[in-house]
Amino acid sequence: MSNEDYLKDISEIKHLMNKSSRFISLSGLSGILAGIYALIGAAVAYWLVISYSDGILYIFHGWVFWTCISILLMVAFLSAVTGIILTTRKAKKNGEKIWDNSSKRLLFNFLVPLVVGGIYCLIILSQGRYGQTGGLMLIFYGLALVSASKYSIGDIKYLGYIEIVLGLIASYYPGYGFWLWVIGFGIMHIIYGTWMHFKYDKK
Repeated sequence: MSNEDYLKDISEIKHLMNKSSRFISLSGLSGILAGIYALIGAAVAYWLVISYSDGILYIFHGWVFWTCISILLMVAFLSAVTGIILTTRKAKKNGEKIWDNSSKRLLFNFLVPLVVGGIYCLIILSQGRYGQTGGLMLIFYGLALVSASKYSIGDIKYLGYIEIVLGLIASYYPGYGFWLWVIGFGIMHIIYGTWMHFKYDKK
């Protein structure tokens, strides 16, 4: 066998090992749709707060606050459902199991920082420190992506790093938290989802 044959065999073995230890059927299209959901939700929340909070964006009162929380939860729910549907479809197309050890590890490593961050954000909200929540959401979501990237497409860690940086900026400038949230969860999801779609889904 020539050196090229050896290198080809090694490459195939590496690919099989990587496939067995990582869940690689994440859908780029689901990221695009999640970004669109976030932008729509942010636009509705912005209109509500501007219209019913005396024109002051960062002061939430009564039903406006809880409506905005409901919108946030709806965005998260739609993003999760869309991600599950599109990822399941892609996994079947690739002949990959949707629920195996790699997907379990992926889910566990993604949910731990995300759930902890969600609980912490609820604590912050209960204390009335609304300006900090945008930054915290971005930071913990970024940490969840970095943690999960070890068991999925490694490229998602770069999106995680971007979300963390945006979250830190939002924490330092809480007055811009809303807009940085829009960039992180809306625009960056669309950009990154599009890139992932053409890099992986179009193969």
